[in-house]
Amino acid sequence: GTPTMSRLEITSPNQAQLMIEELYKDLERRIESSPPGLCPVDMTRAFVEMCHTHTCGKCVPCRVGLWQLKNLLTDVMNGEATMETLKLMEELSQSIMNGADCAIGYEAAHTVYRSLKDCREDYEEHVHQGRCTCNYTQPVPCVSLCPAHVDIPGYVSLVREGRYADAIRLIRKDNPFPTTCGFICEHPCEARCRRNIIDDAVNIRGLKRFAADYAGNVPPPACAASTGKKIAIIGGGPGGLSAAYYLQLMGHQTTVFEMLPKLGGMLRYGIPNYRLPKERLDDDINAILETGVKVEYGKRIGTDITIQELRKEYDAVLITIGASTDKKLGIEGESAEGVISAVRFLRDVGKNLNPDLSGQEVAVIGGGNVSMDAVRTAKRLGAKKVSILYRRRVADMTALPGEIEGAVAEGIEVKTLMAPARIDVDENNHVRGVYVTPQMISKIKGGRASVRATGEPDIFIPCQTLIVAIGQDIEFQHFEEAGLPVNRGKIQTERYGGFDNMPGVFAGGDCASGPASVIKAIAAAKVVAANIDEYLGFRHTIGCDVVLPEPDLRDRIPCGRVNMTEREACERVCDFEGVENCMTEAEARQEASRCLGCDHFGYGIFKGGRENRW
Repeated sequence: GTPTMSRLEITSPNQAQLMIEELYKDLERRIESSPPGLCPVDMTRAFVEMCHTHTCGKCVPCRVGLWQLKNLLTDVMNGEATMETLKLMEELSQSIMNGADCAIGYEAAHTVYRSLKDCREDYEEHVHQGRCTCNYTQPVPCVSLCPAHVDIPGYVSLVREGRYADAIRLIRKDNPFPTTCGFICEHPCEARCRRNIIDDAVNIRGLKRFAADYAGNVPPPACAASTGKKIAIIGGGPGGLSAAYYLQLMGHQTTVFEMLPKLGGMLRYGIPNYRLPKERLDDDINAILETGVKVEYGKRIGTDITIQELRKEYDAVLITIGASTDKKLGIEGESAEGVISAVRFLRDVGKNLNPDLSGQEVAVIGGGNVSMDAVRTAKRLGAKKVSILYRRRVADMTALPGEIEGAVAEGIEVKTLMAPARIDVDENNHVRGVYVTPQMISKIKGGRASVRATGEPDIFIPCQTLIVAIGQDIEFQHFEEAGLPVNRGKIQTERYGGFDNMPGVFAGGDCASGPASVIKAIAAAKVVAANIDEYLGFRHTIGCDVVLPEPDLRDRIPCGRVNMTEREACERVCDFEGVENCMTEAEARQEASRCLGCDHFGYGIFKGGRENRW
């Protein structure tokens, strides 16, 4: 008889579908490496055009509306629009938001609506002037995203050529902590690396670490002739020491007032040794002190010395006290023995006053990098069981993914969606455990998912030590009494880092910005150092006389990224030695040769590509 047609068939993707899948992957990588400073009107237009390709055609608001929005945006780009066009676009996007059947339409229209509202000036500039307000002034993505604007392509090329000491000299032009940042920088520079378009971002932090490991001792540059000016710097953390370094190089005499017995601030008394070995931190600090910075240890501002005294004695005063106290939970039982802030706990360990946690159950409240430092430190101090308690999900934790993975590998329990309710205390006023309220994830507000109680009964988590790592605060009281503006717990400076009502006094780093990263404190130090120099009546610049290698003209073929390896978890939890292994020389040379050299190719060379002095 005749063959019967099959009712169903197994389908396999055809060539066109596979091609589209590849295209989406390419698009993802493009978006990941999109440079800062693009025109919002052009980007919105491109976005709407892509969204329109997704329309199924069923409903008119999406099928026709998005197409018309794209045409109107094209008119704006071509200088053919009027203010009426903008009004029409606003009405049309609202109409699509209200009328489209599914998210393809209404979310695309919502993006246009927000773009019109938030980037109004750009649209109006296109209407009135026929051009953009945006100027693509940041040709090198990594340099523009580094808060301190370190010359990254420059030092990567020096690593490629095997000139490690020169790489360190070039980094120090903008960042006097090359070794420290090689270990612990959060590397915002890698986020938009253009190498993403081909395969994956260059391992910039890893290359900095390699240069620091292989360069040996690199002396700092010579200081300029003495200016006879004296500057007091309050706080010897990364911000204060960086400012001292640059001001010293400019020829001023700086004195750092440090309340603790050693320099480094949170780098020494916050970040554990296994992440940043202290002898390596000392390499950076010693190079800074070699420039002639004076230090007075054990001096706490407001008790041992006042800002008024320093203003009388010095030509300028810089406040870089960081964020060195802890935020409180505000729940009952918090004052019990065995409840300690992560700041205190890590500071004690930094001072070698290690608490003995052997056989204990330890709980740490919080989901940031400080919390990860606390749990991994507690594990190394002999705790039997260590748990992280966090009120949101792992995806919502602010800690770097690598830090969370490191903690989990070391056997730390992560208990999410639990909000601490009250601390249970025994008859000796010692902590016995903590009651937590189960949470469920809820609405997203301001880009972050919120939580609400599930209504389930509280859960008891036994612990003999409870560490609170929910954030840091700034000790601003003395400065507020002295008349400096304080806003929401932060010392509020003008944009140049000073105060209009108190000339000669400056502030920078975490105490002005709120708790942030090392590289942001260093960036703030550059700004205040330049402005203190200016305030004192000088125009010194900081540069570096390293001659860079010729650009690498070879083709860049796809090549995997070298990631840092770590010591085995079971071995590393027994000590406080460094966890991360350095690259080998062959790996570093290969990794450095993956850099596309945006400082030379494309727009980089056209704009000069680099600033040799600041």
